[in-house]
Amino acid sequence: MQKTQTMRLFDWALLLFLSVLWGGSFFFSKLALSALPPFTVVFARVAISAFALFVYLRATRQPIPTTMKIWAAFFGMGLLNNLIPFSLLFWGQTQIASGLASILNATTPIFSIVVAHFLTTEERMTRNKVAGIVFGFMGVLVLMSSNALSSHELSLLALFACLGAALSYGFAGVFGRRFRRMGITPATSAFGQTTATTLMMIPIVAFVDAPWHLAMPSGTIIAALLGLGLLSTALAYIIFFHILAVGGAINSSLVTLLIPVSAIFMGRMFLGEILLINHFVGMVLIFMGLLSIDGRLFRLLGGGSAARGQ
Repeated sequence: MQKTQTMRLFDWALLLFLSVLWGGSFFFSKLALSALPPFTVVFARVAISAFALFVYLRATRQPIPTTMKIWAAFFGMGLLNNLIPFSLLFWGQTQIASGLASILNATTPIFSIVVAHFLTTEERMTRNKVAGIVFGFMGVLVLMSSNALSSHELSLLALFACLGAALSYGFAGVFGRRFRRMGITPATSAFGQTTATTLMMIPIVAFVDAPWHLAMPSGTIIAALLGLGLLSTALAYIIFFHILAVGGAINSSLVTLLIPVSAIFMGRMFLGEILLINHFVGMVLIFMGLLSIDGRLFRLLGGGSAARGQ
């Protein structure tokens, strides 16, 4: 079993702050989507964050790769980790609450397990992981129960879109492992993929949204886009990489549990969103699934010895 690394109080505070930043991405995007189409919001997010990360790399004197092989990988990662999931999530949020989208997004580690099992040889299924998958998909079924019985087909489709985004993140997690083998730092990888996504989004936005026909966004919408690109993407990447380095994968994964809490709070306080009881029950089941993956849930319930060696 993987050992957790010791984190200082400052690092735990950063983890909480990171959950607010990533939870805030659902708030910022929901606000921006009130005036702009989804593809335009995706483009603004990655373009702003790519520029900010470029400035960060220059300020820290980190090299920017120039080889075709590395940039081909950046484009693949940009497709799986940005273009597809951002587009699906943003469109989904035009139909459902941002808090509900964040809960569905929390299934990403569960999809990552399934993808890694079939596409890698070193990460196979264990009893803990199977339990996590079962809890997770039970939660999804509960989340979708009220929508499945309603006549709002777009709302149900939006739920599937958010799940599709989580699945795409799962594939991105496996695809992104190649950057470590290439010797690419996480910050450089973040810059490369957001830059590649920006380039891929230009023809899509031009063809679908024709942004030159859109009305000039208000100061509030511009602020939301800046928050999405600078705070919830560029700054969030940098903080996450720090936590990953000092706290390890297990501690850093706790942010997945905190993101929906932040997103739901902001959605309720600032957007007036109200979630149903089945949404909270589904969230609890998904959280139980996430806590089951590394045996944490069983240790909390006093079954740590039974979970070892899984």
